[in-house]
Amino acid sequence: MKKYGIVAGIILVTLALAGTYLVYAGEPTDQIKKTTDKIIEIVKSPALKALDKEPERRRLIRKAVDEVFDWEEMAKRTLGRHWRRRSESEKEEFIYLFGKLLERTYLDKVEGYSGEKVIYIGERVEGDYALVKVKILTKQDREIPVLYRMKKKAGKWMVYDVCIEGVSLVNNYRTQFNNILVRSSFKRLIEKLKAKVGES
Repeated sequence: MKKYGIVAGIILVTLALAGTYLVYAGEPTDQIKKTTDKIIEIVKSPALKALDKEPERRRLIRKAVDEVFDWEEMAKRTLGRHWRRRSESEKEEFIYLFGKLLERTYLDKVEGYSGEKVIYIGERVEGDYALVKVKILTKQDREIPVLYRMKKKAGKWMVYDVCIEGVSLVNNYRTQFNNILVRSSFKRLIEKLKAKVGES
């Protein structure tokens, strides 16, 4: 699980790297780059670097990320077959906690990038679905392939899954959540999520 944490930590980092190179750009790639530019501006802003500005800085980063990540679609896919059994209020609570989990787990990575570069390799669009291929170049010259899976929603391309070095964020969480749901209950899953994000 430690490997997944390190690998998945790159998800939001990809949106906050200053050295980006566009080899090909269509609508889906443009949407990701638009969010990238917003986050770069937030992270680099002198007015937001002070320690007492951390809550505001994080709020702005989360707001920018919300513009490109479809939390509902991601939450639905991580629950898989268990999604249909949930009430509307249960779905809403799960979507909220899942978003908070990713925020709590990976936001530090966004704020602490250290010179990595991102190359947007290309994209493939099929109807309302798209794949955006990205390659991250680390300072140690290691290449990390990243694949954004996107879906068009209300005329806007939104991310619903990210695969990093072949590891799907959605599939990873689906396996973890399914193990809890099969062995215990949805209530227990919610309790675990609340504990992880620091909510009672």
